Amino acid sequence: GAKAAATASDERRAEGRARGPFDGIPYALKDSIVARELPATCGSRILENFVSPYDSTVATRLREAGAILVGKTNLDEFAMGSSNEHSAFGAASNPWDESRVPGGSSGGSCVAVAAGMAPLAFGSETGGSVRLPASYCGVVGVKPTYGRVSRYGLVAFGSSLDQIGPVTRDVAGAAAALAAVAGLDPCDATSADAPVPDWGTAVEEGRDGLQGLRVGVVRDFLGDGVDAGVRERVDAAVMDLGRQGAEIVEVELANVRYAVAAYYVVASAEASANLARFDGARYGRRAEDVADLEEMYTKSRSEGFGDEVKRRIMIGTFALSAGYYDAYYGRAMRARRLIQRDYERAFQSADVLISPVAPTPAFPLGERMAEPLAMYLTDAMTIPANLAGVPAISVPAGDADGLPVGLQIQAPHFREDQLFRAAAAHETAVGPAPVPA
Repeated sequence: GAKAAATASDERRAEGRARGPFDGIPYALKDSIVARELPATCGSRILENFVSPYDSTVATRLREAGAILVGKTNLDEFAMGSSNEHSAFGAASNPWDESRVPGGSSGGSCVAVAAGMAPLAFGSETGGSVRLPASYCGVVGVKPTYGRVSRYGLVAFGSSLDQIGPVTRDVAGAAAALAAVAGLDPCDATSADAPVPDWGTAVEEGRDGLQGLRVGVVRDFLGDGVDAGVRERVDAAVMDLGRQGAEIVEVELANVRYAVAAYYVVASAEASANLARFDGARYGRRAEDVADLEEMYTKSRSEGFGDEVKRRIMIGTFALSAGYYDAYYGRAMRARRLIQRDYERAFQSADVLISPVAPTPAFPLGERMAEPLAMYLTDAMTIPANLAGVPAISVPAGDADGLPVGLQIQAPHFREDQLFRAAAAHETAVGPAPVPA
């Protein structure tokens, strides 16, 4: 299919009928985003043999732009993980050091771009699943504003949190890729009717300097537990942005200390509801040699889901159960609102916020598999943006002990222009992202 699409693209361009800048560009797609007549496993045995009968909106828009899908990429099962080790089909490896994780859950997409398998890939975010692996793999990863990109055809994890975003080698590519897929979609009631501007203009403005832009440093993300090398890279970025004309201010996100706890209640509750459809009756794995319907449901789900997915389903089901709803889900939603208000206050004094993406560079494979809480804390700096619904980006900021470090930039709702302007200025200061040997 990719070869046929490439031949058609060559013919269009030879005749002067190119569909735009993405005509003929190969791309990879996270395997929780469906494409017609291709597998959509979500990294799970329960969907091991499932082939999608339809295209996601993202796949449709890329096909219409002439882009060529060359493969589906590995992920933590149902996007539930921070290391890509929870895939039922084996972990991806970090191309900078194959003994380390690439990050998750969109690890396969970031590995594909970092290793030169494709110049463009798409992943999805629920709590940092594009930005974290982008940081670990030394590429650019974007989480758009919630509603900026249609979720139609994205297998749901946490419906109030999920967003699809691009992974590229540079900021200009990320801005162009996001523009190609963004915009209102009648197939997704949560997609926003917001104009999609020319973010390439914002990239060019960023390359010329940041005069008049207020950059807020989130000191809440630079305290104990942050690797010294990561802190050095962020401090250097602050100085670079200041030299380019930005006004540097400090901001406080006082309630982000509740973010991880709130997220794992909200996301798990939504996962419990969304994954109820995988019951063996309609599609996906169906257990054999069962006595009745209840046994079929139980056995199909027990055989098909991995340990981490089962853990989150059980957490979510408990949080939504009678007698516990207000104590857990209700309280988590109130904490989420406090975090949203923190962002509203922060953006009154700053146009963008900067911080690390993660407290450390990529960690060794297997190191945190036996410690779910340690794994969950990996996302402590990315989760708040998902809870608040604001756009965020990870941009390569150098290395710590030879491993990539990402700079996180966040902006107000639907202000991706400010996001790309600041990211382009940072990229200009540090130079092109290196390529793993």
